[in-house]
Amino acid sequence: MSSANGSRVSPDHEVVIVGAGLGGIGAGVALRRAGIDDFVLIDKWSKVGGTWLANTYPGVAVDVPSPVYNFSFQPRSQWSRFFAPGVELQRYAEEVVDRQGLRDKLRLGSGVVLGVFDEERDRWRLTLEDGAEVTARYVIGAVGGLEQPHNPDIPGLDTFTGKIMHSSRWDHDYDYRGKRVAVIGTGATALQLIPRLAEQVSQLTVYQRRAIWIGPKPDFAMGRLANAMLNIAPLQYAIRAIGNVSVNAGLGAGLAISNYPRITSAGMTAAETFMKAYLFSQVRDRELRRKLTPDYRFGCKRPSVSNDYFKTFTRGHVDLVTEAIEHVTPTGVVSADGREREFDTVVCATGFKVMEKGYTPPYPIYGCDGLELGEFWDTHRFQAYQGVSVPKFPNAFLIVGPYAFAPGSHIPLIESTSAHAARVIKEARRRGASRVEVRQEPHDRYFARMDARAKKTHLFTQGCLTSNTYYINYQGDGAAFRPSTQLEMYWENRHFPLDDYRFTTSVREPQEAVP
Repeated sequence: MSSANGSRVSPDHEVVIVGAGLGGIGAGVALRRAGIDDFVLIDKWSKVGGTWLANTYPGVAVDVPSPVYNFSFQPRSQWSRFFAPGVELQRYAEEVVDRQGLRDKLRLGSGVVLGVFDEERDRWRLTLEDGAEVTARYVIGAVGGLEQPHNPDIPGLDTFTGKIMHSSRWDHDYDYRGKRVAVIGTGATALQLIPRLAEQVSQLTVYQRRAIWIGPKPDFAMGRLANAMLNIAPLQYAIRAIGNVSVNAGLGAGLAISNYPRITSAGMTAAETFMKAYLFSQVRDRELRRKLTPDYRFGCKRPSVSNDYFKTFTRGHVDLVTEAIEHVTPTGVVSADGREREFDTVVCATGFKVMEKGYTPPYPIYGCDGLELGEFWDTHRFQAYQGVSVPKFPNAFLIVGPYAFAPGSHIPLIESTSAHAARVIKEARRRGASRVEVRQEPHDRYFARMDARAKKTHLFTQGCLTSNTYYINYQGDGAAFRPSTQLEMYWENRHFPLDDYRFTTSVREPQEAVP
């Protein structure tokens, strides 16, 4: 970055990746494979792992099979269970960083709080929590969707004098033994947490707004034989491929087959019948079973699997409350029926802010003409070309943007959008461009195509609008998911026309003054 010889001022790095979870790690590997080595991963946490570092509540585990939940370039052949606990996923993230040579690319312990595109110099200026500024030609946003805790808006919650926490900020120093504990929420996190918490506390009360569709979990310990089989490369890749297809079919069929509502409805009915039968096998009390049965169609909200969630509610010290929470007092929770229950601890298992104003993105990002990304999405709806790029935000890419994720394992998503970003940056290098921006027309075409598809899916045609699902955001759009197969997601992110982007070279970038 010299000026004495009249050279142009260079940014600190060619690429800054914001986030050192699996998304950021995958982006780093994609850049390396594209021949780009001047990059850094910045994260607020002191270690890598993202979601798997932040979420350490009892029972946390991956909800797709472990042999599927790993990168194609670095499969893992040693798992303790078929559905691995969270600590193993965080350990896997560390393993990928080391084997892929990314350790010296990490800048941890101070996250990004502001991003501003410098139009004069075609670079991004990023302000960190510690006040430092980092500049980069390109920025890749790899802050995951499960990042910003969603704390419930309940009157009096801040007046509670006991222990209160969100499940994603678990306090391991607190002694839960013998405590009276309330859990607010019955989503995917609560499903894993509640059975483990019930083993420790003297009284557990679960406040449920809507029941969740649950099937049996085909989990088992991965012994020597199973792990040895995964250590055979051809077999491992075959299992991974079959697993990804199966998971995508199970989780994304309703979104992908959007033009066949009768088929989708029949599939939903079959799934509901199976899961109701499973519930009956676990809970014989009719009233309890009624409370645990969802009042919306299968697939409207995120379904899950568990072998012990239903049985937990048959234990004498566990209560399920389906009346709405009226307010919280300094010592307890008052439900709509007027009853107050006293607690020592309140756990909010209430999920995350997904595609919500002010939280996606989780900090202000200013592109051209002072346009702020969150404000743009709030005004014009969440949208991004292939879930990766937005007009007027040059040299910027997303790993998990609107309409990016075709349901299934998150790993194919990360590899797809990372490949997209690396391909564009590599092409900009080849053309000698200092600025690259997605063109408006292909961006708008993609948004219109995804929006039209989404509106034909079961989310909008099978009564899901009243299910309070996070699949549909506050604007009435299904932007959290890409209504397609993962195969289409994979292909289009690697083979989009490069002319869908505009590549330009700045002639206004000033030189540093010679002393």
